[in-house]
Amino acid sequence: MDNYINLVKLSVGSESVDSLIAWQDSYRQRFPDGLPRHITRMWPKREAEILNGGSIFWVIKGVIQCRQRVLRLDEVTGEDGIRRCAIVLNPQVHRTQGAQKRPFQGWRYLKPEDSPADLPESRAQDDALPEDLNRALAEIGVL
Repeated sequence: MDNYINLVKLSVGSESVDSLIAWQDSYRQRFPDGLPRHITRMWPKREAEILNGGSIFWVIKGVIQCRQRVLRLDEVTGEDGIRRCAIVLNPQVHRTQGAQKRPFQGWRYLKPEDSPADLPESRAQDDALPEDLNRALAEIGVL
């Protein structure tokens, strides 16, 4: 088994993978490197494992639908003076097989063996399934 760990995070406000991509495209222009990032309050204790090949898996509408490779963790200080962690991401978004995920706060670790597989490139551009069908298929393990 590879020596890395993934993260899983709710993409609050995203309606679809495309809306997550659009939001990241507009937000990442604020940074000199042009890379998307997610700012979080907590610093991952398993930083070395994340940076050894881990990805962040995004939960959209209750289903893990895509992932992005984590490139680095940057320390940032908010306007309130509090130290935070910027999870800097590869801009390439890989669509994954759907996996049902209950709501949770913050992010969680996700073992590689528990992570949904990437969809083949030929399916990555398929039209999105209706939300209720996508959720039902994920519940029975078809997606």
